[in-house]
Amino acid sequence: MNFELISFANADELASRVANLWLDEIESANHTGKNHCVALSGGRITQKFFAATVEQAKARNISFERVHFFWADERCVPPTDPESNFKMANELLFVPLKISEKQIHRLCGEIASTEVVKIAETELRQFTQLKNNFPILDLIFLGMGEDGHVASLFPNASAKILDTVVPFMVVENSPKPPPKRLSLSYAAITAAKQVWVLASGSGKEFALKESLKPDGKTPLARVIRLRADTKIYADIKI
Repeated sequence: MNFELISFANADELASRVANLWLDEIESANHTGKNHCVALSGGRITQKFFAATVEQAKARNISFERVHFFWADERCVPPTDPESNFKMANELLFVPLKISEKQIHRLCGEIASTEVVKIAETELRQFTQLKNNFPILDLIFLGMGEDGHVASLFPNASAKILDTVVPFMVVENSPKPPPKRLSLSYAAITAAKQVWVLASGSGKEFALKESLKPDGKTPLARVIRLRADTKIYADIKI
């Protein structure tokens, strides 16, 4: 199988374990002197995950100086809006850990344009490794919606979204509000060294089951098929 399903009894256990594993990745990058380029997502489980990361990072005295933060997706709202994925990360992760602004490469959701997407790609290329001239993230965190969507890649997407070959894209007419979003592409998610999916909540049981089928129809199922390995951390009984 090209995925690994790691199960937990509840969201707190999931968040704590994934935080510990991520800090191991950061510590490893620190020892090798390389950047650790990560893309964050939003979602309810992410709040617990950020809190666990801060608590454990302080206890372990982990340095984040080599970590560069990008986003798997962002809603097209100002960075102070409660719907902003940046706002949540800033309040729950960056401020408590005193992360430098130079390490934070937010998707400017308040300006939904192809120009913003190009700027985001330029920053991504500046700090990540390139393979076949394509930027490779070290780790992407993805949530999973009740319809099996990941980032802002939703079911029944157009061929334009499915086949995009640039790292970031503007998503129009999202089935969930707000309708305009910015998102990593399937190409960027496929190319990443690691993808960790945090799937939490009993209402997502059907979506997870469908996503793990070889012929699953959800966006997460597509990600799994496109990659050689995807780790799924879940508190959902299937």
